[in-house]
Amino acid sequence: MISIDTIYQRVLAAANKEQRGYITPQEFNLFANQAQIDIFEQYFYELSQFDRMPDNNTEFSNITNLLDEKISVFKQVKNLANGAGSEFILPASTGVDDFYRLGTVMYQSKYPVEEIEHEELYRIQLSPLSAPSQTQPVYIRKKNSASQQVIEVYPQIINSGITATQIHKPNKVNWGYVVIDGKALYNATSSVNFELHASEEKELVNKILLLSGIMLKDSGLYASATQEDQKNTQQEKI
Repeated sequence: MISIDTIYQRVLAAANKEQRGYITPQEFNLFANQAQIDIFEQYFYELSQFDRMPDNNTEFSNITNLLDEKISVFKQVKNLANGAGSEFILPASTGVDDFYRLGTVMYQSKYPVEEIEHEELYRIQLSPLSAPSQTQPVYIRKKNSASQQVIEVYPQIINSGITATQIHKPNKVNWGYVVIDGKALYNATSSVNFELHASEEKELVNKILLLSGIMLKDSGLYASATQEDQKNTQQEKI
């Protein structure tokens, strides 16, 4: 977790260093949430890239392990609610759950449920050897009659006991404040910190400054933040 006040003060210090303009709390909160989701989504792009590279078994420099560590805070294991028959409802992508990705699906906490495509389902059901069973269940994704995202589990006698590992989106951050003598002062009670890994502090500051440079139409601030962002990206690839 990263203190939102720490990031705001660092952003203000950088933006005001050469009298380049003031970033209001409302503007900061907007940029901060955009920066957080950009960094969060980048994890999965990088994970896909590094999974295709030769493995590095060094304990503290395995990039895949480092990315897994950053993602782990967003992982949850939940019981999926049963809908109609063998359909199980996925959490909403907006609202309380803020569902992002589905991971491992289990039946009775001991039998993995494999995801298959719709056309594959018809093929395996025709063969007695590959037909789904309670010890080797499968699922397909679809929308139900209420337009909810669901998984349908086979064999269709399964109507309970389905759990899933899932990734949720970061909570919406907020630099809360009270106005005293015309100035916005930090209010920890109404604030929401970043959920990102502590190592992302510098990246957050740079990305927020990039967005701020665009808003302030400050080419100097934008160029400085871009240069720093490119340097960080280059270091991560070494």
